[in-house]
Amino acid sequence: MWAQIINALLGLWLMAAPAVLGADKMIANNDHIVGPLIASFAIISWWEATRVVRLYNVPLGLWLLVAPWILGYDNTTAIVNDMLVGVLVIGLSFVKGKVEGKFGGGWSAIWKEETPHAQEARRQPRI
Repeated sequence: MWAQIINALLGLWLMAAPAVLGADKMIANNDHIVGPLIASFAIISWWEATRVVRLYNVPLGLWLLVAPWILGYDNTTAIVNDMLVGVLVIGLSFVKGKVEGKFGGGWSAIWKEETPHAQEARRQPRI
């Protein structure tokens, strides 16, 4: 989970970076779109059942790596910032974290008699 906390902070940094670094409007717009998405996906992936959402940040990190050339950044500081954040987001997105429980099972779980939910329900005392 520590990696996703850092990713959430990186998303927040992307939202503040254009003002801090003095970037132009196009760079600011890009960072203001990508930053909240990275932070949102990172926060959603804090919980075990939604841990896979962390991988949604990989394409966003890749976008940060190529955006300076596609959008034609003219600010070297913004290029370095976006590329550094992109590399960090990609690397931290592959940190899985500890998963203690088994969740779901997909549609096939509907037809199984011994689902994890049924087993858990039997273990819980009835009130």
